Amino acid sequence: MQNLISDRTDLLDEKGRLTRPGYATSEMWDYERADIKAPALRIKEWDYYYVGNEHFGVALTIADNSYMGLVSASLLDFDTKFQETKSKIIPFTFGKLALPPSADFGETSYHSKKVEMSFYVQEGERRLRCHFDDFHNGQALLADIKLTDLPQDRMCIATPFYKKPRHFYYNQKINLMHATGYVQLGEKSYKLGASPFDMGLLDWGRGVWTYKNTWYWSSLNTVLADGRKFGFNLGYGFGDTTAATENMLFVDGVADKLEDVVFEIPQKEDGSYDYLSLWKVTSPEGRVDLTFTPILNRAAKMSVAMLASDQNQVFGKFDGTVTLKSGEVISVSGAVGFAERVFNKW
Repeated sequence: MQNLISDRTDLLDEKGRLTRPGYATSEMWDYERADIKAPALRIKEWDYYYVGNEHFGVALTIADNSYMGLVSASLLDFDTKFQETKSKIIPFTFGKLALPPSADFGETSYHSKKVEMSFYVQEGERRLRCHFDDFHNGQALLADIKLTDLPQDRMCIATPFYKKPRHFYYNQKINLMHATGYVQLGEKSYKLGASPFDMGLLDWGRGVWTYKNTWYWSSLNTVLADGRKFGFNLGYGFGDTTAATENMLFVDGVADKLEDVVFEIPQKEDGSYDYLSLWKVTSPEGRVDLTFTPILNRAAKMSVAMLASDQNQVFGKFDGTVTLKSGEVISVSGAVGFAERVFNKW
């Protein structure tokens, strides 16, 4: 079942449970952190932006995971296979980072002596700024990016968790935003705005998570041979998707809903995942038939006491076809995006 929510509603009821699980193509749920009735340690909030093209990408994150805040930046050069990620950990934030209750307005920011990052949202424009000292070989990472041309539709989903009535995941993904500006590391500057492939993505998450999770997520922003913008949001593992999955295709900003998808990640002889070999991404209904050829893996692994994380965000090229509800078959060839598998104990 794909339960479409088409009118505005509160996200949570007076007991802290989801009022209406389902999906939407615009912001239909009103979120307030104060409405949550679950333990404070389980609340997770983040704003994640990924901006790039066929040659490079930059990812910027501000997250408030209650017992720990995170400010993180990643720079990826697909031509040289260079990658670097640096993060600032802030202990025991518990909402002090004051992430906005809406994806459509407000400012998300963090400022210290060595790290400054801000995301400012106003009508028709998103402004991303970053200054991260000693990012690589003593050089600072600088970024100043504008995202405009917001699409008509986005992916929104309100998802419960099995047997946890006060746990939920409220997520919005906005694809296909046009990017202008620059990213700079030392003397190397990456310009944005001259190419139609220069686009950005927002992953906006608010929720109460269970302790142990494994999720799969893939996203693409590209331009088709006929000039149309094309993107997708594919994923699973984000709770009980009985009411709706988060899988959507986007053509020139218009959403086309999918049901389930499957990520087929090759494995080595010892049973571990071979993330840098060829993946398959398919759907049981037959509308998705893609191969994914990795370029690099932005991997991070951590285990401290009761906390653990094994993150593999793999960037690479998609080839294959997807089929719209209208029956139109869309072909993609060498389109750069990412696919990830993330395991958390958090």
